[in-house]
Amino acid sequence: MNVLFVGGSGFLGTELVRQVRAAGHTTAATYASKPGDTSQAVWHHLDLRDGGRLDAIMAEVSPHLVINASSGKADWAVTAQGPVRIANVAAENGIRLVHVSSDAVFSGVARVHYGETCLPDPLTPYGAAKAAAETGVLGVHPGAVVARTSLIIGDGRSEHEIAVHELAAGTRDGVLFTDDIRCPVHVADLAAALVELALSDAFGIHHLAGPDALSRHELGTLIAIRDGIDASRLPAGLRAHSTLPGALDVRLDSRATQRKLSTTLRGARQFCTASA
Repeated sequence: MNVLFVGGSGFLGTELVRQVRAAGHTTAATYASKPGDTSQAVWHHLDLRDGGRLDAIMAEVSPHLVINASSGKADWAVTAQGPVRIANVAAENGIRLVHVSSDAVFSGVARVHYGETCLPDPLTPYGAAKAAAETGVLGVHPGAVVARTSLIIGDGRSEHEIAVHELAAGTRDGVLFTDDIRCPVHVADLAAALVELALSDAFGIHHLAGPDALSRHELGTLIAIRDGIDASRLPAGLRAHSTLPGALDVRLDSRATQRKLSTTLRGARQFCTASA
């Protein structure tokens, strides 16, 4: 099976390429700035604002499955419109599509627990772009999977883990918020679950987050203990007292999707251990 990963050079994309290649499939991947370090995929430069380039890559690769793990942050043309371009091409050619979305589509204002039937109510431009992408993808490709996830952690390689090390060492300014709650997921679990959904007959919205709801500071403490760092060196603060926009407490309820999967989405208290 030919698999194309859009955003394959990112943290999640790299793990997806690794797992799918290990399963014996042919892999191609796109990158926005530089190709990934792995030689397990054929790399293609792609700016998601360039529909012609997307068409050319899709025609060259001729994938059976596309997994979009790209991130254009708050760039509307990339984050909102780019996935719809991918969905259009996939739908026109009968290609299976999995689109990775985010818990940033929720505000945490009226509720903190979000199931898969909850409607998006984003607070930030990034969240609004991700919500628009979800609507657009399913509008043009109803058979696609839209998988929302949360903070992605992975054996020292994630942005949050790097921040924990740098904050503890005093080489980065800032704090870890005690009132910013999410449901972290391990990158290996997330990638395996995405592939499992891709190879099933699933469609529509699915949640793929861990079962443990933790503040960024609590998560940082677990990471510090795991990595032998003095957790007391981690600075703490309140997001509510900062100028950083966004939701405070958003907890994805992934139980409905978990019941469909053989992959176990571990909680951070489980995977942030020396034996994880």
